[in-house]
Amino acid sequence: MPKMRDNDLSNGGLESQVDEEGRGEEEEKKTTPLNPSSQSLFSPQLKAMMRIRNKYQALKKRRISSNSAAAATPRANMPEVFTFEQLTEQKKRRRKSRVLFPSDSRKFLPKEKERSRAKPFLILFSIIVFLQVYNAIENLDDHVVKYDLEGLEKTLGREVFGQKRGVETLMEHLRDYLSTYSHKRPLALSVHGPSGVGKSHLGRLLTRHFRSVVGDQLVVQYFALHNCPPSESPGRCAVELTARVAQVVARAEADERIPVVVLDEAHAMRPPVLNALLELLRPDQSNEFLNIVYVLLGSLGHEEIIRHVLQNSSSSSSSSFWKSQEDDMEDVIRSSLAEQHPLWAEVDVVALTLLEKSHVVECFLEEMTREGFYPDLGHVDQLAGELSYYSAGGRQYSQNGCKQVVAKVNLL
Repeated sequence: MPKMRDNDLSNGGLESQVDEEGRGEEEEKKTTPLNPSSQSLFSPQLKAMMRIRNKYQALKKRRISSNSAAAATPRANMPEVFTFEQLTEQKKRRRKSRVLFPSDSRKFLPKEKERSRAKPFLILFSIIVFLQVYNAIENLDDHVVKYDLEGLEKTLGREVFGQKRGVETLMEHLRDYLSTYSHKRPLALSVHGPSGVGKSHLGRLLTRHFRSVVGDQLVVQYFALHNCPPSESPGRCAVELTARVAQVVARAEADERIPVVVLDEAHAMRPPVLNALLELLRPDQSNEFLNIVYVLLGSLGHEEIIRHVLQNSSSSSSSSFWKSQEDDMEDVIRSSLAEQHPLWAEVDVVALTLLEKSHVVECFLEEMTREGFYPDLGHVDQLAGELSYYSAGGRQYSQNGCKQVVAKVNLL
């Protein structure tokens, strides 16, 4: 007997069909008369097989008719049965909803005229900014190299004894100012210190260095007692100084360089000359008068320096402590000098401290070597011991610095 597949008919439909088949057989038994000849021809087993075959043929016909009727009726009237065919149909629908790209599997690219122009402009802008920054850095380096500040710092450190902090402060101001050409106001440095600590020597070194790098015509060395003696009218001295500075500034503007004016013996300058310098330091001048360096050298405020050094000589020996102490000393000098003339409130103070005995020995060795004497250390110590000193905190500070060293060596 052929086997029927379970998924062809549902359980409910199969039971209903079997019931209908049983009722049909009973009706056939009632209506059809029995043929005695047929009962004798077939055995009971063969009759049972024929009945089963007729049942199967009838079920098959009814199943075909029911399937055709179900196809004609709406799907909502049929029972919902899950099959994998429904899942594949849903996947096909989802795939159909996606965007289809060309067959070469590459996404659509906009045409050349439709591309955004922001990216090329951004790249161009970045290149321009980079070139400007690079050019600015190169210009800073060129300005610093032009004035050879590294060589100046080495020279001052080698020839100015005992003033390491003062030289560092001076070089910091010069390096910051000379790194650019455009400024909002001139640079005015006022170097103060007691007698014999190296102020005039520092001024000569600065003048010699800048004359070698920018030329003689752009450097002015002014001595107050020589260029403006007491017999000279201070008003006339002020006019001459202003005219000289204007001449140098005009030359420097043409050469695009920064001139340097060294004013020695600033403590001997009279009020008209100080007033003229104050006018030259005003920030509301023409551009050429803003690009200039003034270095004033004098002994104003030396009492405050001596007092400050002697009071703090035994406090600490660390470099950070002395840095803070010298900063305080510069503030004290500026405040005391501002009471004498308003010019001193517009300058940056550089304080030179007292020289110790070891620094005086270095001065003797330098001078004796220059004069051609053999530097005997015992003889040098003997000469250094003949000078006058302050004693504070276990240290000895020379009262006149190295001012008497030249006279002592000349007597040898």
